[in-house]
Amino acid sequence: MMIGVPKEIKNNEYRVGLTPSSVRELVAHGHSVLVERNAGEGIGAPDEHYLIAGAAIADSAEQVFGEADMIVKVKEPQAVERKCLREGQILFTYLHLAPDPEQCADLEASGAVCIAYETVTQNGGGLPLLAPMSEVAGRMSIQAGAHCLEKAHGGSGILLGGVAGVAPAKIVILGAGVVGTNATQIAVGTRAQVVVIDRSVEALRRIDALVGSRATTVFSNRDNIEEHVRSADLVIGGVLIPGAAAPKLVSRHLVGEMKAGSVLVDVAIDQGGCFETSRATTHTDPTYVIDGVVHYCVANMPGAVPRTSTYALNNATLPYALQLADQGWRRALKENAHLMHGLNVCNGKVTCKEVAEALERPYREPQSLLNELQAPRAA
Repeated sequence: MMIGVPKEIKNNEYRVGLTPSSVRELVAHGHSVLVERNAGEGIGAPDEHYLIAGAAIADSAEQVFGEADMIVKVKEPQAVERKCLREGQILFTYLHLAPDPEQCADLEASGAVCIAYETVTQNGGGLPLLAPMSEVAGRMSIQAGAHCLEKAHGGSGILLGGVAGVAPAKIVILGAGVVGTNATQIAVGTRAQVVVIDRSVEALRRIDALVGSRATTVFSNRDNIEEHVRSADLVIGGVLIPGAAAPKLVSRHLVGEMKAGSVLVDVAIDQGGCFETSRATTHTDPTYVIDGVVHYCVANMPGAVPRTSTYALNNATLPYALQLADQGWRRALKENAHLMHGLNVCNGKVTCKEVAEALERPYREPQSLLNELQAPRAA
């Protein structure tokens, strides 16, 4: 199989779909890899590293999309990239389709086989290809919030940990999943007052076991969210419903009741955000202010630390990329139910129930669709 790796073109996105080490593994399995020139520049991997690993270098994204059987990316394909997709071509990347009807429509029209990292599952629950970036984003959320709290950046001018004789900031973390757990670990290290809110008592128990009395765990209901958000200096939004739009836990009215100069960091913005006032921002222009509250809603937070993020992501994605390349997508999906859950759009049909419901699109059960498709031709 020919695997293509285009250079990411989203605003300030420096990650890359495959590292040179991953390329070497794919080549060792008998596959060809075509990498767009300078695709790995942002992680300190020049073209010569990819050549040594066995890849060929393409002069343009159009060449990569035109020749590859499978495209491996990091972020959702931008409009110009979606025009390059073709029927039967595999797209393996983050998609986050629930809040993005335009992308979904383009993927349907392309006829491509679109497998989303964020909905691949694993034994015992969890999202193994989303987890690495959730870890990074969770940890970054605290440093981003601390930066925004500085007066020069619109915040109230409070130091997270305070100093002797001066109270620390109050950090409220909505969600005790991977994002929330990692945010909590960094937050307690700042010596701030930390409150973690979740509707899963088991998740709260895990937080309690991890950090003990350094964080307060609170069951999620409207009263508790409102009470703690009103008094917070920094609120981290880290809630997730796999494949679906994020629930709006903080209303516009509640934002208006927050302290002037407080900060909201919406890590769930890829799935539409969990604050009613959220809208996606970029690393170039990361914040805006509503009712005196600073909003940080960068949709590709881990892109700011591309080396760490890319290697962490490849550790998780490479086994699935190898399975898709070695077996072909039909066999790989049939033999791996967890990978099947990653199939979001195929042959012009939406095959992820949560995406179909969020976008009010017809849903096609993926197994039945696969059963109807013809057996794959020889690669």
